[in-house]
Amino acid sequence: MKAVLSIAGSDSSGGAGIQADLKTMIMNGVYGMTAVTALTAQNTAGVSGIMEVSPEFLKKQIDAVFQDIRPDAVKIGMVPSAPLMETIAECLKKYHGENIVVDPVMVATSGSSLMETEAVSALKKHLLPLAVLATPNIPEAEILSGKQIKTPEDMEMAAEAISAAYGCGVLCKGGHSVNAANDYLFCQGTGRWISGRKIENSNTHGTGCTLSSAIASHLARGCSVEEAVRRAKDYLSGALAAMLDLGKGSGPMDHGFILSTADQEYCKK
Repeated sequence: MKAVLSIAGSDSSGGAGIQADLKTMIMNGVYGMTAVTALTAQNTAGVSGIMEVSPEFLKKQIDAVFQDIRPDAVKIGMVPSAPLMETIAECLKKYHGENIVVDPVMVATSGSSLMETEAVSALKKHLLPLAVLATPNIPEAEILSGKQIKTPEDMEMAAEAISAAYGCGVLCKGGHSVNAANDYLFCQGTGRWISGRKIENSNTHGTGCTLSSAIASHLARGCSVEEAVRRAKDYLSGALAAMLDLGKGSGPMDHGFILSTADQEYCKK
């Protein structure tokens, strides 16, 4: 079995962060591991607190993983501060980490800020150049590219600008009132639109975490970037289409929707 490491924050409500990553990884056929960057006190309505780990302890976590079960891919999610980003970059360079997917998590679905201002510069300097793929949503792509995004053509220009600046592939995700569920992938000098199924579901907590983790899972299993993205989008659509409805705000998806009815009944015993 292939293994994937998630370097990200913990979500106490289980819908995003490392909890969503681990659920996604097991449902996409890989063994998931974690290095926690921060604890968050959050639920579907918002984030009430963030407690970062120290750079030294984050390093110990990453060392422990690479020295025992080497990951075939790495997904990087919420990293709230520059020192933590520098630590991650140092470790991944030391161990020659591969198939690195960076989800530049800046704001939670609820609207709460998850990244310090100084960390954006560190993200650009230390993490994006290591990535095989970055997966910004439209607000994040605007910050990383310095361009306003109002149209599909703007998405294309932003993705290409980010790729040129940092040397990584870019999946500029649709939504946010631009191009529905269709995403623009720019990788190795070539761009293509990857269409998706628009799901009318307001419960979207953890969609970015889930998509990036699924992409990393399929990269670990040997898929090309484009095929990994397509498979990940199919999985995300299924999780949204299951219409799980939990919490008072923007709720989580059903990461286990693939389980058969018999499997679900067994798990409930």
